[in-house]
Amino acid sequence: MSYQDKTISEKSKRILLRLQQNEITEQAIYLNLAKRVKKQSEKELLQKIANEEGLHSETWRRYTNKKLMPQKLKVFIFTLLSIILGYTFVIKIMEKGEKDSQEIYSKLALEIPEAEKIYHDEELHEQALIGLLDEERLQYVGSMVLGLNDALVELTGTLAGLSFALQNNKIVALSGLITGISATLSMASSEYLSARSEGKSNALKSSLYTGVMYIFAVILLVLPYLLFPSDNYIHALITMLVIVVFIIFAFTYYISVAKDLPFKKRFSEMALISLSVAALSFVVGFIVKHFLGIDI
Repeated sequence: MSYQDKTISEKSKRILLRLQQNEITEQAIYLNLAKRVKKQSEKELLQKIANEEGLHSETWRRYTNKKLMPQKLKVFIFTLLSIILGYTFVIKIMEKGEKDSQEIYSKLALEIPEAEKIYHDEELHEQALIGLLDEERLQYVGSMVLGLNDALVELTGTLAGLSFALQNNKIVALSGLITGISATLSMASSEYLSARSEGKSNALKSSLYTGVMYIFAVILLVLPYLLFPSDNYIHALITMLVIVVFIIFAFTYYISVAKDLPFKKRFSEMALISLSVAALSFVVGFIVKHFLGIDI
């Protein structure tokens, strides 16, 4: 029986296996991220961190006596997320998991001396990554928020009001698309002119991010009115509101992770504003239809 077998409890061994699996998997993820980043300094730092994760895995292996392979599905999912949402989001998610694991390290240090050093390495990882994260898309978060917020509030209210006023999904969809596309062009051009007036050199990119987020919201919100039969406007309206909440949740979570911002407060504010505008617009649609006597 080895020294490790005599001194380490079964509970600690199970924890070590989880940590070993996590380290070897994150090593593979960091190496994939290093291949995708453009800056040489970022590439070298990610490779260095990947190597350290591998060393940590080897340390745990000496105690578990088991050779583990990276979890291919997790590596694939995180690599795909880095392509879609950016490497900043993926790194922050992984570092959050490591921060939670650091509480375990202090307990393991009672049985495993190396645990304290690895704890220190993880803290250095976080500090190094904070200096690393300068992803281009996050420089345009303000433009993204502007486009998405405006689209959700404006189009949610428009579609909700038209739903009762017209009571025909196809006409509501047509009106929503025309309104949404016009508003996209207006919002993108306004953002461009605003950025230019402030002397920003990235005015075009800023306007593009605003426009892309706006048209993305337009397509998703109008989609239920195209899928449901013409007379099922209530079903389309409810589905549209569910999509609104989902978009707000997903985008707020992304920003809160990538930019280290509070999630609950921002989500509650956006959801409350969008749904309140929708409810008020629905009432306005009812009133307009009733007093104008329009029947389509």
